[in-house]
Amino acid sequence: MIINTGQRTDIPAFYAKWFINRIREGYVYVRNPYARHLVSKFILDPKLVDVIGFCTKNPSPMFPYLDEIRDYGQFWYVSITGFGKDLEPNVPPIEKAIEDFRYLSNKVGSNAVGWRYTPIIVNNGYSLDYHIKTFERIASALEGYTSLSVFGFVDLYEKLKRNHPEIRDCPDRDKVTIAKAFKEIAHRYKMDLRLCSKEKWLSEYGIDVDGCMRIEDYERAISSKLDIKKKMQARKGYCACYLSNDIGEYNSCLHLCTYCYANGSKEEIVRNYKTHDDDSPFLLGHLEEGDKIKEAKQESYLSRQLTLF
Repeated sequence: MIINTGQRTDIPAFYAKWFINRIREGYVYVRNPYARHLVSKFILDPKLVDVIGFCTKNPSPMFPYLDEIRDYGQFWYVSITGFGKDLEPNVPPIEKAIEDFRYLSNKVGSNAVGWRYTPIIVNNGYSLDYHIKTFERIASALEGYTSLSVFGFVDLYEKLKRNHPEIRDCPDRDKVTIAKAFKEIAHRYKMDLRLCSKEKWLSEYGIDVDGCMRIEDYERAISSKLDIKKKMQARKGYCACYLSNDIGEYNSCLHLCTYCYANGSKEEIVRNYKTHDDDSPFLLGHLEEGDKIKEAKQESYLSRQLTLF
């Protein structure tokens, strides 16, 4: 099976110690985000967990523990956008992010790391020219450290509209300009380019819109085939990615990015973070009265077929 850590929060950045404690104890409890007292128990054993998927803006807090998870297959997406503190208050500066990306790639292999430049927000502070120049600056620095780059435009979720009504989607003509420029730049630095947002019509301009997280990405990262019979999707008809079992919780990421779909108010996030305990099997809080714990059905997806990557 595949365990994911990055659809609801940034575990490597803020909960690395907790995560390694879960690895050491061999299990984790995860609350259903829509039914709080329904709790799934996942066994964290490399005999069952074929790959751990990480998605982070700051992988460095996990660096001291990389040797402890070497028996697990890994695939990392690291987001580097170069936004300022106005949009990403607690994200590391761009040069530190690039340095950490290179270090991670050297540790786990370039096939196990992808780069995300998303979301793209165009406004008075971040013009089309800014995004194109910044994308090339980062791509040139990451050449040879990854072969996969992902871009996407901001999605105006209802939560985002309420919390940050000043954020706007950019016109389609600007999206075409960015897509064409990014495709050329990615090719120049030997990277495949994929889209991660709703503009599937950009396929007309040669953009790969078939999902940014695919089974073959996990397979390439671990150099093995995965026999996955069921495709899990959070938003059918919208997201083409393979979405696996996530062990995070919403409203818990302290990056506090203004465009985030997974966070509510800053006050709620800070309040939730105060309930975190590195020794708890839950990311936030502890066992509560009325909790019903059910062991998740788990099995290895590793195929017996020989494969060559």
